[in-house]
Amino acid sequence: MRNVTLKQLRVFAAVVRTGSVTGAAQRLNVSPPAVTLQMQLLQSQVGLPLVERSSSGTTPTDAGRELLAAVERIEAILADCGAVLAALAGTERGTASVGVVSTAKYFAPRALAAFARAHPGIDLRITVGNRADIISGLRHYEIDVAVMGRPPEELDVAATVIGDHPHVIVAPPDHPLARRSAIDPKLLEAETFLVREPGSGTRSLMERFFARLDIAPRIGMQIGSNETIKQAVIAGLGIAFISGHTVEAEVGTSRLVILNVKGLPITRQWYIVHLRQRQLMPAASAIRTFFANEGRRYLPKIMLA
Repeated sequence: MRNVTLKQLRVFAAVVRTGSVTGAAQRLNVSPPAVTLQMQLLQSQVGLPLVERSSSGTTPTDAGRELLAAVERIEAILADCGAVLAALAGTERGTASVGVVSTAKYFAPRALAAFARAHPGIDLRITVGNRADIISGLRHYEIDVAVMGRPPEELDVAATVIGDHPHVIVAPPDHPLARRSAIDPKLLEAETFLVREPGSGTRSLMERFFARLDIAPRIGMQIGSNETIKQAVIAGLGIAFISGHTVEAEVGTSRLVILNVKGLPITRQWYIVHLRQRQLMPAASAIRTFFANEGRRYLPKIMLA
């Protein structure tokens, strides 16, 4: 593999991650034939099949997975080298990739906007996704730092607390339980819950809450966004276990109410997270420091039941 080039490795990684030559070409802003040529040159150097093609797309072989892991390590080493060079230059420039779990989009953009005003030379690239998406981005070195709830156990990360993150159950204002206090959780078994998709941190926390109480409310709909869940609750399609920080506006205008259920709210923490083995570039390090020191100021204020 002495003559393998960085261009060939990046083309290969793009093909695997997009699942096709066309997708890789779009990501890299080159033509599909150029991608095919680089793949052919790389495979001739390696001497083993790197990808398999089927009706469902392109997937790596065993050899391809090993090569992809090597590419990720190479990219991390180059990023670390860039961090050292930038630090030596003493500049406050550069690019930082920030992952934001979808539940955190109700405060993280405000914090990032404040950061951007204070650091105009730093280019921010923001990815919003569910917990699984953000963990994948960290694992594959596509995200420098992430704003999320419970840090991933499957990765070796450094995590710094931003602030409290309460979880509550919300209902429409005319719900029979809306005016009751100290609601027995057993009464929730008669309710229909609207839930996020598997992989969502909020859904996992809800399932652990129900399991601990040995109750099994009916799941009415699985909905892929907090915004749609809120609108469905307002429309009377069910109630929802949800981050209190996502309902600040609706509770404030009395479109939703927080049910006073015994054992709630469950308070977790928001964290700013990065892979421990990565040496953050100055831009990403500045974001981590900002969220650790100032992030609490941007958390929504809600009136808990």
